[in-house]
Amino acid sequence: MPLLTRSVQAPLTIDVRRGAVASLGKLLADGRVSAGGDVAVVVGPGQGEKIVELIAPTLKNAQILHVAGGTLESALELGAQLRNRSVDAVVGIGGGKTIDTTKYAASRYGLPMVTVATSLANDGIASPTATLDHDGARPSYGVHIPLAVFIDLDFVESGSDSQTKAGIGDVICKISAVADWELSARETGEPIDGLAVAMARSSAEALINHPGSIADDDYLITLAEGLIMAGLSMAVAGTSRPASGGCHEIMHAMNILRPGHGSHGEQVGLGGLFCTYLRGDKPRFAQMSAVLNRHGLPRLPADLGLSLDDFLEVVAYAPKTRPERYTILEHLGVGTTMAESELRARVEDYIDAVRS
Repeated sequence: MPLLTRSVQAPLTIDVRRGAVASLGKLLADGRVSAGGDVAVVVGPGQGEKIVELIAPTLKNAQILHVAGGTLESALELGAQLRNRSVDAVVGIGGGKTIDTTKYAASRYGLPMVTVATSLANDGIASPTATLDHDGARPSYGVHIPLAVFIDLDFVESGSDSQTKAGIGDVICKISAVADWELSARETGEPIDGLAVAMARSSAEALINHPGSIADDDYLITLAEGLIMAGLSMAVAGTSRPASGGCHEIMHAMNILRPGHGSHGEQVGLGGLFCTYLRGDKPRFAQMSAVLNRHGLPRLPADLGLSLDDFLEVVAYAPKTRPERYTILEHLGVGTTMAESELRARVEDYIDAVRS
């Protein structure tokens, strides 16, 4: 008998609202995660004490753990603290570094993990990966997806606008990532997952076509849902392919060769726009460029403090960061058969196209 359906991993609960942190105990109980609030709550630096104060009335049995996240070492240290604790789940509250640190530590010891995101900077909110600094690089590690995802718009609103805008770049670049995957399917025969493609692309389409700004709750909800869907598309596909293409190769190269220039979302947004230009998709290029410009996101190397020569070096190196991956960069022979003069001409033409 043929397989008529397939099972898809997804969080039990996804809830985007104001006041999620203060209502955490009720949300965990309603979501069948922890009826008695017996959880370990991991909070990052800066806002930790405020969060602990807010959750205290509804999570009286919570064990509070503080972490300065973002590194493999901090994730391993957190895992050691969790190892001998009897809890229903581990709750990571904070931004991307805290969430990724908690995801890795919880996965390492087989503990269910709950995301309570206080920023919308990237798609790690619900993804099956954790990006952690280690030995001068930022590799991604496979982890379990969260059991539940809560996003507190009060904290998102009170946080840095630059972080929220970075999330826009991370969602918009999925247009380019999907196009790269489809290109590879045509040119190399790489299998492609239509459901994962639909999830990733629709997350970007919803944001591209939304007229609002980060000052609007409706726009923030659309952004949050887009980041969640993009993250889950990777779980569906069993690969980061639907969310990561040449845009992320450029980001990785930038962090290796020219670290400290922009956030993840800013880098992949610019990388996705450049790859779309290389692909010759003028309507998509114009559409993506307009959205990035409207929200004040980088579109030119200079916007990230990079010179033309810096960016040329980054782009030429980018395919080396994911040698097994086929994107528009590999298709055109960037870093291999494409002459340096041709790459320079393409980058200069791209800059002119953005400015026109």
